[in-house]
Amino acid sequence: MKYNITVSKTEASRLSSVDFDNIPFGRVFSDHMFVADYQDGEWQDLRIVPFGNFEMHPAAMVLHYGQAIFEGMKASKTVDGKAMLLRPEMHAKRINASAARMCMPAVPEDLFLEALHALIDLDQAWIPPQLGSALYIRPYMFATDEFIGVKPSQRYKFIIFTGPVGPYYPKPVSLIAEQKYVRAVNGGTGEAKAAGNYAGSLLPAKIANEKGYDQVMWMDGSEFKYIQEVGTMNIFFVIDGKVITPATDGAILKGITRDSILNILKDKGYQIEERPLAIDEVVKAHEAGKLEEVFGSGTAAVIAHVAKIAYQDKEMVLPPMEERKIGAMIKEEIDGLRAGTIEDERGWVVAVQSDILVNI
Repeated sequence: MKYNITVSKTEASRLSSVDFDNIPFGRVFSDHMFVADYQDGEWQDLRIVPFGNFEMHPAAMVLHYGQAIFEGMKASKTVDGKAMLLRPEMHAKRINASAARMCMPAVPEDLFLEALHALIDLDQAWIPPQLGSALYIRPYMFATDEFIGVKPSQRYKFIIFTGPVGPYYPKPVSLIAEQKYVRAVNGGTGEAKAAGNYAGSLLPAKIANEKGYDQVMWMDGSEFKYIQEVGTMNIFFVIDGKVITPATDGAILKGITRDSILNILKDKGYQIEERPLAIDEVVKAHEAGKLEEVFGSGTAAVIAHVAKIAYQDKEMVLPPMEERKIGAMIKEEIDGLRAGTIEDERGWVVAVQSDILVNI
């Protein structure tokens, strides 16, 4: 289905002011954004407009009751300069899974993808050419009803904006296993990319930083025994040649980068286990010299290598980077797919295609 998306181009592009060799993550934004409003049971007023501020009513329900979800994606350029996306349909499906959990309306997948392609096509000059850099894409939705009362909103706004970014974690990170606070529990909102999940993580992360660690390693909410995630990412362990990652049990986000990693590892013949992983098992593996790698995975970082993990009175230092093979191989594979230097045998790479520019 083709949608009627109107386009208002900016009269003053900010592109010339950007230093693509020195981009602070999440601080630079492209020229345009896609906006749609949900009212009377349907998405209306589909438009691409210059990037800018919104007016918001003081009683907008998102500000009081937290109906807000988002996605994180990237657009890259191949070595021959073509704009591309990696598995965009998976993000369309996941934002709707988040919407269902938060009692919000679905965005039709074809609308999501058409708007995405149109916006990236219009602003593709903002995609950094450097390997490891990308155009970060933020689709999100929030409640806009002007009402003080705990109930699902009847009106929503859906937006996609973008911004060029460099590498998220320039060096391996240090973690501390959280023993008091939890990120999510079964039956909660852990599988949804809901804004409140991230708000609740800020205090534990601040405390971890004050103790000298970069991020929190989240444990289960009942026993603080089983590992869930790291910071805002899924987590992988390489123990005695096996790659182990916590199973998505309802409290763990079903990461698209996580899924991509599992597919790559299976294709290459690695032994993989998706299961509950107790911290005691990790400690024993470290003591036996079998804890070979730990890394986080997510859209922003792709792979974030872990340097050390603190747990109670122990500090587990991981092997030096030159001894690690799997995490580096995965990042090279995903970066290569994005750059077009590795053949896409899985149908993940999608060229940015839109006729939006010929219509304006």
